[in-house]
Amino acid sequence: MKGRFGMSLAPLSHHARKVDVIRHFAPNWFTVTMGTGVLALLLAPYAPLHDLAKGIWAVNIGLFAAFTLLYAARWVLFPREAALIFGHPVMPMFLGAIPMGMTTLVNGTVAFTHDYSLAETLWYVNTVLSVVIGLGVPYAMFTQQPHALETMTAVWLLPVVPCEVSAASAGLLAPNLPGADGLSLVVQGYVLWALSVPVALSILAILFMRLALHKLPGPEMGVSSWLAVGPLGTGALALLLLGHAAAGVFPHTGLAAAATVAQGAGIIGGLIIWAYGAWWLLLALAMTLTHVPRGLPFNMGWWGFTFPLGVFILATHALAAQTGLGVFADAANGLTILFVGLWAMVAVLTFKGGYRGHLFASPCLLAAQARMRAAE
Repeated sequence: MKGRFGMSLAPLSHHARKVDVIRHFAPNWFTVTMGTGVLALLLAPYAPLHDLAKGIWAVNIGLFAAFTLLYAARWVLFPREAALIFGHPVMPMFLGAIPMGMTTLVNGTVAFTHDYSLAETLWYVNTVLSVVIGLGVPYAMFTQQPHALETMTAVWLLPVVPCEVSAASAGLLAPNLPGADGLSLVVQGYVLWALSVPVALSILAILFMRLALHKLPGPEMGVSSWLAVGPLGTGALALLLLGHAAAGVFPHTGLAAAATVAQGAGIIGGLIIWAYGAWWLLLALAMTLTHVPRGLPFNMGWWGFTFPLGVFILATHALAAQTGLGVFADAANGLTILFVGLWAMVAVLTFKGGYRGHLFASPCLLAAQARMRAAE
C-alpha cells in the first residue's frame, strides 16, 4: 500500500521502512519534544501530578535522544540529501526546534532532579546551539533560500526564538547557582533575550502585513498561526524570571541599584508582552476555526498547538506568582486543561501517522525528486 507521498506504509519493523525513516527524518520531529517537555513542566507544580510529570519528562529525554540519533544517522548515511535542507524555504526553520526541545530537558533537570551543576552545563551547550541557529538560519534565508511575502508564515519565528527560550531557562536556573555563576547567567539571559525578542517582534509585524495583504495561508499551514504566541509567551516569561532572579543576585554585586528596577521591569514588561500574546492567541484560535470547515489536514505542524500555548501558560503562572492576582492563576489553570486536551489529540495522531509511515517524508528530498522528474 502506498501513502500520499508514494512511500510504503508497511509497519516500521520492516528493514526498508527503517531506512526510509532515517532517510526522511526531518528536524520538525523535535517539535514533539517541545510540546511533551512543556507538558511535564506545566504539570509539575500540581502536587498530585508531580510524579506523572516527572515520568513524562523522562519519556521526553528518551524521545529527544532517539530523534537526535535518527537525525545524526541521516547526516552520516545520506549527507547530500540531508544538506538539501539549507536551500528549502520552510524546513530549516525547524532546526530551531532542536534547542527548544533541549531547553525543556534543562528546565526539567532543575524542576525534577535539582542537579543544578548538570543543568548549567546543559544550558551552555543548548545556548551555543541556539545562537548558532539563530544567526545561521536567517543568514541562509538571506543568501540561499527562495522566499516571498505571500508565502511567509509564522514558521519564520522558529529559528530566532530559541535564544529567548534559553533566556527564560537562565532566569529559572540562576537563583540556584552560587553568586558569581548566578549573576553571569542573568546577564547572559538578558543578552539572549535581546538577540531574539526584537527580531521576533519585527517578524510579527511583517506577518501582520502578510496576512492583511494575502489572507490566511493554505490549510497545510493552518496551525502555523499559533507559533506567533510562542515568542510572546516566552519573551514575557523570560522577563519575569530574569527580573525575579536579578532581584536575588544583583544586591550582592555592583548592580545593586538595578535590582529593584529589573524586578519591576520584569513584571511590567512581562505583563505588556503577555497581553500582546493573548491578542495573538485569540486571533490564532479564530484563524484555526476559519480553516476547520475547509479541512485542516494533520501534519507535524499540529505540534504548533502545544509549545506556544505551553510557554504562554508558564508566563501566566509567573504573573500569578509575582503579582498575587488570582485572575492569572485561574487563567493558567483553565488553559492547562485546554493544553492537555490538545497535546493528547496531537500525540495520538502523531503516533498513528508515525507507525503508518506517512509522517516520515522529508519535504526537502521530495522537492528535489520532483525537480528531477520535471527535468527529465
